[in-house]
Amino acid sequence: MASQKPYLDVQNLTKTFGADILFENISFSVAEGQKVGLIAKNGTGKSTLLSILTGKEDYDSGEIVYANGIKVGYLEQTPHYDPEESVLDACFNHQGQEEKILKAKQILTQLRINDLTQPMGQLSGGQQKRVALANILINEPDMLILDEPTNHLDIDMIEWLEGFIGRGNKTLLMVTHDRFFLDRVCSIILELDDNTIYKYKGNYSYYLEKRQERIDNMRAEVQRANNLYRKELEWMRRMPQARGHKAKYREDAFVELEKVAKKRIEDRQLRLKSRNVYIGSKIFECQYVSKAFDDKVILKDFYYNFARFEKMGIVGDNGAGKSTFINLLLGRVKPDSGGFDIGETVRFGYFSQEGLKFDEQQKVIDVITDIADYIDMGGGKHLSASQFLQYFLFTPEQQHNYVYKLSGGEKRKLYLCTVLMRNPNFLVLDEPTNDLDIQTLQVLEEYLIDFAGCVIVVSHDRYFIDKIVDHLLVFNGNGDIKDFPGNYTQYREWKGLQTSDTKKEKKKETKPREKAQQEKRKMSYKEKRLFEQLEKEIAELEDEQKQLETQMCSGTLSVEELTSKSKRFAELKDIIDEKTMKWMELSEIEA
Repeated sequence: MASQKPYLDVQNLTKTFGADILFENISFSVAEGQKVGLIAKNGTGKSTLLSILTGKEDYDSGEIVYANGIKVGYLEQTPHYDPEESVLDACFNHQGQEEKILKAKQILTQLRINDLTQPMGQLSGGQQKRVALANILINEPDMLILDEPTNHLDIDMIEWLEGFIGRGNKTLLMVTHDRFFLDRVCSIILELDDNTIYKYKGNYSYYLEKRQERIDNMRAEVQRANNLYRKELEWMRRMPQARGHKAKYREDAFVELEKVAKKRIEDRQLRLKSRNVYIGSKIFECQYVSKAFDDKVILKDFYYNFARFEKMGIVGDNGAGKSTFINLLLGRVKPDSGGFDIGETVRFGYFSQEGLKFDEQQKVIDVITDIADYIDMGGGKHLSASQFLQYFLFTPEQQHNYVYKLSGGEKRKLYLCTVLMRNPNFLVLDEPTNDLDIQTLQVLEEYLIDFAGCVIVVSHDRYFIDKIVDHLLVFNGNGDIKDFPGNYTQYREWKGLQTSDTKKEKKKETKPREKAQQEKRKMSYKEKRLFEQLEKEIAELEDEQKQLETQMCSGTLSVEELTSKSKRFAELKDIIDEKTMKWMELSEIEA
């Protein structure tokens, strides 16, 4: 088999910040058609590496080589725009070229950005991310470099992006915490760990398996080294005159190896189980709550009684009312009618999308000790603020860093610690997975699985939702809310079956009913002509409907054309339904 053409080749790349080494002499390549996912802990240089590869940041040493003539599209983690600029102008500097304007409109429409004249300052974070994504796709790059592309996107948009990237021979290098996305899209995983790059030729599931093998092998190797180290130290004690460079070299090497071994063991074995969380039998009752903003209905006479130890996931499109529901529950927004009856023992812990504003000059450990010096684990056991931070992967060195030195993901993680440190018994988490690394997500999942209180999670992270929740509230928009017993994957499977059954039922409905044997009358000549005419017209209308559907899915239409054809498609549906009903009435009359 012929080798793939390398699009990007990185050799011996090193980057430091003062005394801190982000990565040292790392080498990897991305070939044509490969879809590569980059995984690393927060603060280890993922986003910095992508910025270096796209020329936005310098590096200390090494070599970065792109294939001649390839076009690279780069999606930043947090795009920035002129708030006064229109969506269309922000999306692409089209210079009045009709072809490029048309392309921009097509992609923006697919990403549900319909008002192209709207100022960027009026768009939500998710909408701005979609505009940034469109900006890249319009250019049709040879290689995509994406930094957290699923952040702030709803699940439908994430699944659309999965499909788009998965089609064809697109070349991709991506940083993401979305494990479903990694599993379904990527064929190679790069892990940045201990200042080194490790390569795994497979998807995320394969990476988990092989990474554990690597860690186990390393642990065994370190154990052998430690055994040898102990023997050598004993020899050195008995023969002090024999100490030299060789023994010192081994001692230093073994100390470093021992540090690595201990850290690995702690990461795997420590599991925080809070036993001091008490919540009474009465939690909260949502009593026929209604809420609307102008003509937009969020809740309509909604009733729900929350049970003890319940773990609920909330899913739905952006703008369906998920965050509003949370704000209603927490008393931040007043309902139009109805109310919430909340139990006396309930202590909410709220993690919001916006995050917490920290004093940048404070040390990490001081942020936590300002809340409490320790967390009560029950049974006379306590966990100090430092131990709690370590559980969430803040090393002792990081704990004594100033907040301003933290990466965006590390600040999100610290914010999470401030919420949990207050020892709540009812957690409300609004998009908690944004910007958190996979290792932290795994720790958080363990914490929530063992959590002895109640949990509500609003999240687009399908993997996270599947692991945590026992049922879903599905916000379909316009006040339509469904309670589904199961996780997100089970819901999608059920929804797929429902869609299939509905289509079958509709087919059955359009077939002529069996002719009743009694009370039949003869069809008049006029009725017979109408019956024949209806058959012909319905067939023609259905053909037109199919053609319109094909055109609307082609991605070649302008916004105006797409709008026009959508209206006609809806009109056709009503006309076909009306004519089919008439045809069915006539079919029951004897010819």
